[in-house]
Amino acid sequence: MLGKSKIQMLSITLNSNGMTNTIHPTLIWDEEDVVLIDTGYPGQLNEFQICFETFGVPFEKLNKILITHQDIDHIGSLSVIVEESTNEIEVYASEIEKPYIQGEKLLIKITPEKIAKAVASLPADTTDDFRKAFKNRLENPPKGKVNHIVTPGNDLTICGGITVIDTAGHTPGHISFYHKESKTLVAGDALIIENDQLNPSNPQYTYDIEQSIKSLEALLSFNIEKVICYHGGLFEGNIKERLSEIIRLNF
Repeated sequence: MLGKSKIQMLSITLNSNGMTNTIHPTLIWDEEDVVLIDTGYPGQLNEFQICFETFGVPFEKLNKILITHQDIDHIGSLSVIVEESTNEIEVYASEIEKPYIQGEKLLIKITPEKIAKAVASLPADTTDDFRKAFKNRLENPPKGKVNHIVTPGNDLTICGGITVIDTAGHTPGHISFYHKESKTLVAGDALIIENDQLNPSNPQYTYDIEQSIKSLEALLSFNIEKVICYHGGLFEGNIKERLSEIIRLNF
């Protein structure tokens, strides 16, 4: 690829209560910085360390973490990664998401009603111990310190330039990142891949569906060759055409 920095989609699978769920954080690095975008579920430090080793990136060189939004599967291992690192790690997030990530506000999707519904939706053969642990995790979500506020529209002068994009909707302050050198959009949950096709954020888990679609319009001004979706993985193809189609079909 062109440029001095490298970008790699990670694949980390959670196996829990007989179910599997694969997520796709992103690793970007050059000679000066090692950047991780989103930090998985709680308890996945070891999986991240294995991923770093697989791609030849020393875990101890990680010095920046970018967070797209507050959901548990994106901030779950933030605190343990920072605590276990021998390096000083700077954490970046949007101003709106910061208090949720830091535990100053309850995660916006974690209401008592939704916790009860989530517990009730577990399979009938789920053990009582797992139900209790699951409920406790929702009632006491992970948190981590944010050192830097990022403003949509600005460029982070790291790894050849990373543009912060306002993709609010999935959560109120959701952001995505555009890596200039590889022309890759790291979408977070603003987009997903289902049936090998790029799709909008899952309405079931989206705070403001209308806003989530409207936010996609900002992506049309970027020359995007690849999209990394946290849920679904890598999408390549006529991205601008597909984005326009999503917007047209949902407005």
